[in-house]
Amino acid sequence: MLRPINSGFRERRSLNGLWRFQADAGSDGWRAEWWQRPLASRVEMPVPASYNDIPAERELRDHVGDVWYQTEALIPLGWRGRRIVLRLDSATHRGTVWVGETQVARHQGGYTPFEADITGHVTPGEPVRITVCLNNELSWATIPPGEIETTEDGRRVQRCFHDFFNYAGLHRTVWLYCTPVAHIEDIPVVTDLQGTAGSVDYRIETDADGSVEVELFDADSVRVASGSGAVGRLRIPKVHPWAPGDGYLYTLRARLRGAGADEDRYDLPVGVRTVAVDGNRFLINGRPFRFTGFGRHEDSEIRGKGHDDAFMVHDFALMEWVGANSFRTSHYPYAEEVMEYADRRGLVVIDETPAVGLNMKLGLSRGAPRRPTFSEATVSALTQQAHLQAIRELIARDKNHPSVVMWSLANEPDSTDPAAREYFEPLVAAARRLDPSRPLCFANYHDAESPGRDAISDLFDVLCINRYYGWYVDTGDLASAERHLEAELRAWSEGYSKPIVITEYGADAVAGLRAVAGSVWTEEYQRDLLAMSHRVFDRIDAVVGEQVWNFADFGTEPSLHRVDGNRKGVFTRDRRPKLAAHALRERWMAPRRPQR
Repeated sequence: MLRPINSGFRERRSLNGLWRFQADAGSDGWRAEWWQRPLASRVEMPVPASYNDIPAERELRDHVGDVWYQTEALIPLGWRGRRIVLRLDSATHRGTVWVGETQVARHQGGYTPFEADITGHVTPGEPVRITVCLNNELSWATIPPGEIETTEDGRRVQRCFHDFFNYAGLHRTVWLYCTPVAHIEDIPVVTDLQGTAGSVDYRIETDADGSVEVELFDADSVRVASGSGAVGRLRIPKVHPWAPGDGYLYTLRARLRGAGADEDRYDLPVGVRTVAVDGNRFLINGRPFRFTGFGRHEDSEIRGKGHDDAFMVHDFALMEWVGANSFRTSHYPYAEEVMEYADRRGLVVIDETPAVGLNMKLGLSRGAPRRPTFSEATVSALTQQAHLQAIRELIARDKNHPSVVMWSLANEPDSTDPAAREYFEPLVAAARRLDPSRPLCFANYHDAESPGRDAISDLFDVLCINRYYGWYVDTGDLASAERHLEAELRAWSEGYSKPIVITEYGADAVAGLRAVAGSVWTEEYQRDLLAMSHRVFDRIDAVVGEQVWNFADFGTEPSLHRVDGNRKGVFTRDRRPKLAAHALRERWMAPRRPQR
């Protein structure tokens, strides 16, 4: 699925803005067929945004069930004779879409796009009503999973198994776009380097017969290679590789020709680079790479998970200021604008599916009872099917981004349960078939505190480990934390000849809470815990990366240990630096010893 673009052959129009909105906890809209007419509600809701924090009342923040969005769009007269498509970049977590009175799309999964060809349902030059019913419910048949609980007074409460707020809404852009009737559908590319030369293997997928021509242009719009045919290889004699800190992009221009004339043309940004794992080294373009950066969230005040270009650019500026060269899309795919910006900025990305909460040992939300993680009543074949869909859609969307160097298939699953192997083996195999060019990982939970307790790490290429020594373990005792962290990491290093990336470590700190002694919850303790962790990392050759949890404070479900959200950010939720941010800058911006 290609991203909508503006060109001489295609045109896109954003439908972002204020949409009519109606909450519908009882699913009355389905019975009354609300898509048949304008919504009676006079409430308006911004798109893109989470709806939860927009109103002043609490009811919508805790809403469980359906909500309805509706807008009217004018189909441009100039689109007559074109293929017209409606695309939603996300609908969290399930969306059903009508154009006029006709249902045109339905999609499960809150973080990847879906679209519908609506050519036969609209008239160029005329307006059309677009209605979206969105549902935020999670179950054991969804990724991420969850459960609905009914309280004694009849209220429905969503129980989640992840530690961030279950924001919902149209979080990303809704597009109308047009293409030629005969059009290019997808362009998978794989790049390689051979000394000072480079190559781009491409496949042009179309919906029509016709000849295909391909050209490759450098950043100065100079043509450096060309070819013909739907499948081929473009060679670049003197290549400028995409590299961390150097987001150099070529443009692959694909033309679909019919009867001697262009039918369609699509320009795809391409970064030429390689990724490989060699023993305990992670290589980009054949050179050892050390990850410095963060786990993050798409999260800000009022907007929730709604994408915002201003926040994106500011967050990247802060990451670059602190010396980060990478981040993980914890715990779901981020907006495509973020991936494109990472490509251009040269930031490295570990791209993660929404598979968070596959672990009944965590019991994060509302006192969840302890049950087996893998069973017919919890993580089952239905969960696995949804997980596989999430993997397919993530790779289909992000396969061409040079910034993406690794796929993370899950965050903190119960990998100590032997049943995890039967669950993950087919998912790993599917991911390798879909993209053999990138390594695979998952983020390992603390309960698997030694290789002997883990059932699945041998299936993956890189060990990504989430550990909180000095916070959840050895709380307030950094001397013990240092010993225990080093002992565990040495066990992993000796048990596997694989690179280790610490994908989560850190401590909560309340901004402005200061103490000479550096007790827990202070900015000093957060800084000192990070320094302790870094001493350990630097003593172990297999550790090739450190990604602090978290870049910024973020919203969570309220609880006794989450006061106004998770405070593990080195920046506050409104992006003010804590002491830890300055300490990280001092470490990450300093010259480092050469890696092996």
